[in-house]
Amino acid sequence: MSDSPTDNDFFSVVTQSLRELSTEEQEKLDKDKQVLNDFKQNKLEKEAEKNWDLFYKRNTTKFFKDRHWTKREFTELTHFKDGERLVVFEVGCGVGNFMFPLLEEEQNVFFYACDFSKRAVEFVKENPKYDKDRCHAFQCDITQDVVTDNVPAISVDVVTMIFVLSAIHPDKMIMALKNIFEVLKPDGCLLLRDYGLYDYAMLRFTPGHKLAENFYVRQDGTKAFYFTIEKLTSLASEAGFSVNTCEYVHRKTVNKKEGLCVPRIFVQAKFVKQINHVYSDRKSQLDSCFENVKLDIGEDGVS
Repeated sequence: MSDSPTDNDFFSVVTQSLRELSTEEQEKLDKDKQVLNDFKQNKLEKEAEKNWDLFYKRNTTKFFKDRHWTKREFTELTHFKDGERLVVFEVGCGVGNFMFPLLEEEQNVFFYACDFSKRAVEFVKENPKYDKDRCHAFQCDITQDVVTDNVPAISVDVVTMIFVLSAIHPDKMIMALKNIFEVLKPDGCLLLRDYGLYDYAMLRFTPGHKLAENFYVRQDGTKAFYFTIEKLTSLASEAGFSVNTCEYVHRKTVNKKEGLCVPRIFVQAKFVKQINHVYSDRKSQLDSCFENVKLDIGEDGVS
């Protein structure tokens, strides 16, 4: 099922509350306690890039629909300062389903776009709409690569992560967010949508797919974490962001082919790199350095 809002989404509520599980759903989750052993988990982590490359080899550019809904959900993508170009950094660009529609609709936008999969980035660069004067795509592991090799520090107005953070191992999520923080301008923002706890996709997992609490592996080796808003805001705050909004989006999605009406739960958030917060952090670092210097020198000026 698609992760994007469509005309088949006939019910949508934005709330701070989790979906209530049925007795059957709760019993199913309670029974699924066994996690994969360390050997299998380490193997999956080592093969993460290969599994995403295989995903795009199988599905090419046909799996995801173009994400025309993003401007409706994130108005920040249409707010331009007079005469200034909006600089967007899309983390987890896939084959360009978000970037290319926005480039077509908004002329005064420049995109940096990265993906974990080299194959996905190749599809982006092969797209006839790819214009080096308006976008720069590159392969990157956002949890460990030096992002500033491709994106200048403090140069980006908006970062987007659309169903991306959930694919990263929970232990590495904080590093991804810190790397993003480095390239944002003061008052720049991170716009995020991802899977929420008790989403239908989470409830479909059978035993043998659980990696940790709320963290699962799909049949193809790709992974998904299902967030509470508390978990997400905690990560963002630890990375240095101020929380503007963070909410659950409850949707009912119809799959006419399978005759299903299913509950989708997403988390949607806006996190901001506030100027005062940045200056406060730098002042604290300088104060700490100054205290260390005083300790080294001693009160009488003799070390």
